[in-house]
Amino acid sequence: MSASADHTFDIKSARLNLFSIRLRSTRLADITRDLDNRFSADSPFSRTPAMLDVSQVNPVELDYRGLVARFAQYGIHLVGVRPTPAGLEGALDDAGLLPLGGDEALDESRLEDEPQPQTLVIDKPVRAGQQVYARGGNLVVLATVSAGAEVIADGDIHIYGSLRGRALAGARGQRDARIFVRSMQAELLSIAGIWRTLEQDLPAALASRPLQVLLESDKIVMRALPD
Repeated sequence: MSASADHTFDIKSARLNLFSIRLRSTRLADITRDLDNRFSADSPFSRTPAMLDVSQVNPVELDYRGLVARFAQYGIHLVGVRPTPAGLEGALDDAGLLPLGGDEALDESRLEDEPQPQTLVIDKPVRAGQQVYARGGNLVVLATVSAGAEVIADGDIHIYGSLRGRALAGARGQRDARIFVRSMQAELLSIAGIWRTLEQDLPAALASRPLQVLLESDKIVMRALPD
């Protein structure tokens, strides 16, 4: 028997999709209040991993253990912090968070050599509990995305049926990515890690029309597609 046959596990590289929680305040009470106001008792998340983006605040002022506990109450499980705050390794360890490094700039010379994005086409319904990811390109779904299902793309997402689950476009940070939906009943929308839930019914002007979802000034907005 070879030595490799005795191994009980293999180590391989993997890329994981994580929500990015970009903090705009260091006050745990204010963050808790915002969580309560945005999600009430019906969070669309269920054991969803996410990273904490502390680039817009002073990371020294944060209660990391408190943040982990508060977000977990709504199904968001914080796994790491980016950019890594210097001198706070002990606080991160104590909260069970990993340092995820900084926001390194992309190498434009490498981007020129990359192939053009491909489009993944799904012609069957995406059912509850299923996840579809168009890595490196766009996603086209010709059927319905059910509640509890998740569709993800590094580029744009086009859904020609109803969107009742979650749609995450620009998963690798492409801020000009968009989501196009024929019938909007989504649990959650996300572009480049910035997300929005639909707690209320859409305005009458949007409810019965195909929509596009885009990012403007760090906010998710919806617009009716032209007739």
